[in-house]
Amino acid sequence: MNPRVGVGVVVLNTEGKVVLGKRKGSHGAGTWAFPGGHLEFGESFEACAVREVLEETGLSIHDVRFLTATNDIMEAEGKHYITVYVGGMVKEDNAQPQILEPEKCDEWRWISWDDVRLWFDRQVHTEGTETSDDQPRLFIPLFNLFQQRPTFDPKKSYDSAQA
Repeated sequence: MNPRVGVGVVVLNTEGKVVLGKRKGSHGAGTWAFPGGHLEFGESFEACAVREVLEETGLSIHDVRFLTATNDIMEAEGKHYITVYVGGMVKEDNAQPQILEPEKCDEWRWISWDDVRLWFDRQVHTEGTETSDDQPRLFIPLFNLFQQRPTFDPKKSYDSAQA
């Protein structure tokens, strides 16, 4: 089986926060991830990002830019993805994400990248041990983003990327 292509969307606001959602109903249930989904035939990364974010959160984004990519092998699920990360700015400053696909997402929240990094650090230190349900865990592609691109910063990457 060949790898599939997923697009992870780093939705940024003017405060530099990102949107994360708590997955449910599919692989990675209970973990936190960016909005996103599968790249469709003939679709650009940017078009996929705009479509997926609107479908999942109701947020409109603009100035979508390529940021980075990860190689994500999910052995337990028998899945292999190449995740392409793109960033986009939310169009309305105070816009709040909505749960438009309740079968796929329990909640969306704006969060600072520093807080996401803390979640990653805690997850690394508790790997293989029992953790409490209130300990957030990252979806494998987002976890891999920290492992494979340790200096990645969404705001800096977005600001330096070409539109």
